[in-house]
Amino acid sequence: MMCGGGSEVRDADDTVHKICETVKSQAEQQAGKTYDVFVAKKYMRQVVAGTNYFIKVHVGGEDHVHLRVFKPLPCNGGDLELTSMQKDKSHEDSLELF
Repeated sequence: MMCGGGSEVRDADDTVHKICETVKSQAEQQAGKTYDVFVAKKYMRQVVAGTNYFIKVHVGGEDHVHLRVFKPLPCNGGDLELTSMQKDKSHEDSLELF
């Protein structure tokens, strides 16, 4: 993977599930609602001055959201931050950099 480029899309793993758990409240605040279901399905990464995670999350029924979560470099400290969210997505929508 090239710096600034996106990785291939992969199935969500334990690391990505933990990231989703961490930013769920931020996502709910941005969406203005609570999610009973919030399960990561797919993800891709982008290496910048840290890592952007682009995550497809199932939020119930046929609904999905796409999250962009920034993880700073360990030397810079800081917490995971939900930097962008795309709502009204479906299972079929491809995960892309945004």
